[in-house]
Amino acid sequence: MPELYFDQIRYLSLTKIPWVTLVDLIRKSKNIGESTYSFKTSKWSPLPLRVVLLTFVMIFGVYVCSVYLKQISLQKYPVDISFSSEKTKLSCNSHDIPPEEIPYVHFPQPKTFSRTECSCTPVRYFALLSMQRSGSGWFETLLNSHPNVSSNGEIFSVKERRSNITAILRTLDAVYALDWLSSASKNECVAAVGFKWMLNQGLMDHHKEILKYFKSKGVSLIFLFRRNLLRRFISVLANNYDRRAKQLNGTHKSHVHSKEEADILAQFKPKINTAVLVSNLSQVESTTADCLKLFNTTRHIILYYEDIISNQNVLQQVQEFLRLPVRNLKSRQVKIHRRPPSEQILNWDDVYKSLNGTKYEHFLHQRDYVT
Repeated sequence: MPELYFDQIRYLSLTKIPWVTLVDLIRKSKNIGESTYSFKTSKWSPLPLRVVLLTFVMIFGVYVCSVYLKQISLQKYPVDISFSSEKTKLSCNSHDIPPEEIPYVHFPQPKTFSRTECSCTPVRYFALLSMQRSGSGWFETLLNSHPNVSSNGEIFSVKERRSNITAILRTLDAVYALDWLSSASKNECVAAVGFKWMLNQGLMDHHKEILKYFKSKGVSLIFLFRRNLLRRFISVLANNYDRRAKQLNGTHKSHVHSKEEADILAQFKPKINTAVLVSNLSQVESTTADCLKLFNTTRHIILYYEDIISNQNVLQQVQEFLRLPVRNLKSRQVKIHRRPPSEQILNWDDVYKSLNGTKYEHFLHQRDYVT
């Protein structure tokens, strides 16, 4: 009898029935129990209690189910939110894209404009890694002559953008989200977006974090260097001089668009310090090798300025590398230093003696321009 009594209390308390009703039920069940176990004959039937208990069980079951369903709906909501940013990518995935290409295919959703009908046009991310006076400015104009390419220039020439890794990554995010506004910005149907990054603009200082970013975002790298480091050195010295002299009507120009302007800038002949010439060339060579080593695990292509000039197929290879429809790329820029080194260096004899017999001797005779 006591066990039955307490079981009834425990069960009915779980149903959250008002206490007044609960007490009445307990009293009734107690009296029923006493009548059941008494030696006196009773005509009481247990059917009413069973009906009441069955009703309570049904009510409690409905309550439990409603609470459970609410919990499920609350759990599902954040899952939908977490996948909302991927809806466009999932809906735009094409069976024509090979599995190995998927990491390099993107469907950005810019905040500054809507891609509208081009929202499912895949976009490739790229970065052009180079050094000053290696033909990167000219090469970038070739890229931007393609109707589906936006190469946004030397964005990290501004020191604030490379002041720390946080600023660098924030800038990269803006570029690859198509929210970076520049003269090179194309319409919403761009198929390849990137920029030009000089090795001395924070790239080597934060190479670990940047490499991780490139690989996680599927950024393809284009390395552009110059084989003839002596010619590059001439261009660096001449450009530094014009930065001070401003030979073109008081304006400094790193690149020109007419032969007349090019001839004016080419009149300057730098005097090279031969005491440090070999070490300078060696340092540039070492920096180039370090860059290739640090970023060789990325998807990349290695180009040389001289090869682009002498072989038009190189430009086709670049477009194929970026998975672009091949076009005839053009640039309005005019090369400044077209003469051989012997006619462009003030102390040519000293330079010749300094490099003759070294591994850089071939720079004295090598040409990179075909007239």
